[in-house]
Amino acid sequence: MAKIKTNQNQLVKIAIQGKISNADQFGEFEISHAGVPFSVPSTGGIVYNVKVGDRALGWAGDHIEPGVSVLLDPTKRSSRSNMGFNFLACIGNKARIVSGDAKGALGVVTGHHGGVEHVLVDFEQEVLEKMTLDDRILIEGYGQGLVMKDIEGIKVYSVDPDLFGKLPIKVSGKNLQMGVTTIIPAALMGSGMGHNNIATGDCDVMTHDAKEVKRLKLDKLCFGDLVAITDHDHSFGRTFRTGAVTIGVVVHSDSLLAGHGPGISTIMTSARGRIKPVLDTRANIARILKIGKYR
Repeated sequence: MAKIKTNQNQLVKIAIQGKISNADQFGEFEISHAGVPFSVPSTGGIVYNVKVGDRALGWAGDHIEPGVSVLLDPTKRSSRSNMGFNFLACIGNKARIVSGDAKGALGVVTGHHGGVEHVLVDFEQEVLEKMTLDDRILIEGYGQGLVMKDIEGIKVYSVDPDLFGKLPIKVSGKNLQMGVTTIIPAALMGSGMGHNNIATGDCDVMTHDAKEVKRLKLDKLCFGDLVAITDHDHSFGRTFRTGAVTIGVVVHSDSLLAGHGPGISTIMTSARGRIKPVLDTRANIARILKIGKYR
């Protein structure tokens, strides 16, 4: 891991608190990309058997979120307060249960899911089994505003500075070499494109072309994987830009819906291609933080 000078001592740490989102059903049946009706579990709730580090494709579900899905107010998902909750919660932040039988138990933020505006949190299995949907979760929001002092042309979003220091990064001249499990072309990015708040939500990888999925080994994606998206600039909104590179974390499962698939939460982007992805099968935040599957 590279020793990179940052402005960590200038960052503000803010307490934010949310509740567990009930599991959602968006319709009795939805229509897949192939025109086939389907009805399966989807977002929200306390998910007992899907962990960060597990495979992201192949579940009998749609947009499945590993661990616990948290938000501020389910009736006002797009309110300033709920978006502030999403913005301040960074991947790697500490989370603590402050009510109920599991009070005091600690977890880790693992990503954001746009549209439903959920923050995803990983807890130990025995903690999940004590939790109820009435429990409240306090998060130490810490990381927004992180800047690398000696490296230009790269923006950082939504990552706890302690996790940032553990990422598989090497400095190479004016560039960063970043370990990733997968390199994804911009042409496969779908839902989330054009969104201008990079520090919340995610952008989906479309996984409905079987040949491309096999060629790029997208069927091997796991929750928590660090991935690179080429020709994708997330500096001020998600857009196509030749030569740009974005790094993100896989946060939710694949989907049968057209334009959707595994979700990627952004943590770094360079419009000028200053990030050089290097394939590394171990580049996963669950491995790095020893959470989820790797607890």
